[in-house]
Amino acid sequence: MSEITRVPLQPVAKGSLTRIWLGVILAVVVGAALAFAARYHGLVVDTLKAGTGASPTKADVVLVNYVGRLASGKEFDRGEKAVMPVEGVIPGFAQGLQQMQRGGKYRLEIPAAMAYGANEQKSQATGEVVIPANSDLVFDVELLDFKSAAEIERQRQMIQQMQQQMGAQAPGAPQP
Repeated sequence: MSEITRVPLQPVAKGSLTRIWLGVILAVVVGAALAFAARYHGLVVDTLKAGTGASPTKADVVLVNYVGRLASGKEFDRGEKAVMPVEGVIPGFAQGLQQMQRGGKYRLEIPAAMAYGANEQKSQATGEVVIPANSDLVFDVELLDFKSAAEIERQRQMIQQMQQQMGAQAPGAPQP
């Protein structure tokens, strides 16, 4: 038969248990710091309702409905059938627009670095700060339509020509 050898337990040195707990706490803090540093800090585009077709480019002009909120949920801006050039908006909003399709609804989560950064935004009417410095922003956006700047210019010229023709054909207008 085999005999089991007993190993006597040694007493724990004074203060060792405190050092073990400090080591565990330090490991948890380092792990949490690494997890925080590794989290994604870029633009997040959530599709609420998928659209169809192509996406706008930087050179396009979009027609959108949108609601802008701070990360806390406080609304700071709203637009219905707003017309805006893609390259004329904050970088995060422009990048988000380029990932959308006509008829879709999206939620953009824009980090402060891709929004206004350290610059606070004030209301032109009241002077009140509506977007504090270093604020992350959230936009709910519905992309209604988009057109290229060249297409819009062609339409503007056609309308202008039609107006000139209508003015020339109006009764009482001087005949050439």
